[in-house]
Amino acid sequence: MLYIGVDLGTSAVKLLLMEGDGRIVNIVSKEYPLYFPHPGWSEQKPEDWYAQSIAGIKELIADVDKSQIAGISFGGQMHGLVILDENDEVIRPAILWNDGRTTEECDYLNNEIGKDKLSEYTANISFTGFTAPKVLWVKNKEPENFARIKKIMLPKDYIAYKLTGVHCTDVSDASGMLLFDVKNRCWSKEMCEICGVKEEQLAKIYESYETVGCVLPEIAKELGISETVKVAAGGGDNAAAAVGTGTVGDGMCNISLGTSGTIFISSDKFGVDKFNALHAFAHADGHYHLMGCMLSAASCNKWWMDDIIGTEKYVDEQKAITDDKLGENHVYFLPYLMGERSPHNDPDARGTFIGMTMDTTRADMTQAVLEGVAFALRDSLEVARSLGIHIERTKICGGGAKSPLWKRMIANIMNLKVDVIESEEGPAMGGAMLAAVACGEYESVEEAAAKIVKIVDTVEPEPDLVEKYEKRYQQFKQIYPTCKELFGKLK
Repeated sequence: MLYIGVDLGTSAVKLLLMEGDGRIVNIVSKEYPLYFPHPGWSEQKPEDWYAQSIAGIKELIADVDKSQIAGISFGGQMHGLVILDENDEVIRPAILWNDGRTTEECDYLNNEIGKDKLSEYTANISFTGFTAPKVLWVKNKEPENFARIKKIMLPKDYIAYKLTGVHCTDVSDASGMLLFDVKNRCWSKEMCEICGVKEEQLAKIYESYETVGCVLPEIAKELGISETVKVAAGGGDNAAAAVGTGTVGDGMCNISLGTSGTIFISSDKFGVDKFNALHAFAHADGHYHLMGCMLSAASCNKWWMDDIIGTEKYVDEQKAITDDKLGENHVYFLPYLMGERSPHNDPDARGTFIGMTMDTTRADMTQAVLEGVAFALRDSLEVARSLGIHIERTKICGGGAKSPLWKRMIANIMNLKVDVIESEEGPAMGGAMLAAVACGEYESVEEAAAKIVKIVDTVEPEPDLVEKYEKRYQQFKQIYPTCKELFGKLK
């Protein structure tokens, strides 16, 4: 049978067609506009998502036996606010994860309601990107729209609704709303009250691999597929990507070196660190995960290469960083070019070079950028370790993972075995795998991951280099606390 994975991203929807054994049959991508109506605002039209998803599915399955298509599921951009009226029509453009308009609402939630209460109710604290502060913003700034709200949805769930007629969400995506009791996998009555939301305005909650319904007859006819095609709830983009890399089950880890960087740790047990430095979310495998998110990862290297030293030859620049230089660099770089999320939650943090001398070279500074990202990811790993979570190895994905040097730095700075997988297709692959589980192709997400995801290489930590980098990390982690007060004044 064939399964469709839909990755609803910020710039495009990526659609993937997968056979039951994990073989990828086809991939299609369709772009849609992004709107910035005011500085710091970021919006999209849900109608564009749906139109491009349908167009993409038609192209994706044009040359296959459509009777073999059994299921559809999703990964998708998290935190976005989609609001529908009593006729299930979109009230206003969706407010996206990277929208910064909710500073006042976050201050209210974190400081007046209090971080301790938020953590008790939802296992997390408020960030400008989360959904609950967006709901409060609409309540405060657009009361006429707030009064019309019949349903509050997340981006990928709008597509699922349009396909099935079911108002649904999954536990992993709901975890990023700040309206969800992560530990008990249900809506938080306290947060609903704080935000002026009725529980019936929220979607029905499913596990990511559960079927929410079948494709509506008119949609099935338009696509040329059976009305029995199942639609599974799917997951938030990071949880779906974790499924796609096999990061499921207790103590598994995935590091993503994309534009932003994440460290994703799956766990059988629910856990929250005392400072809420990491996000504590439900996972698409039926359990939980912790996630550290840094706002600038591979984008730091892109900024350094493209904008500062002005080269497209990334590989050549890294060739100058020879083996003897590793663990010996006296230059450090704080990778906070857009502020920082995990573990500091400091929008005022800034990118910083420190330690240069007259003999500092271009290669030293390139090395510092790569090491700085790895050191910052280790900050989040250390929070997880403080909770007693023992990690020995990690998968790795994202554009930065194409660099052998960067993978070696990650392995030695974090003292982890770094596993490279055969096919890294992110949330779209995870979505297709969740659809396969929903259709009974596999009994569990863990079984699907074990049979589909293949490791093709492992980068091992080198004891001597681990020891050198340990000393460097102990110095690195003193830099941000020393600069923190200054950052707040650099406005």
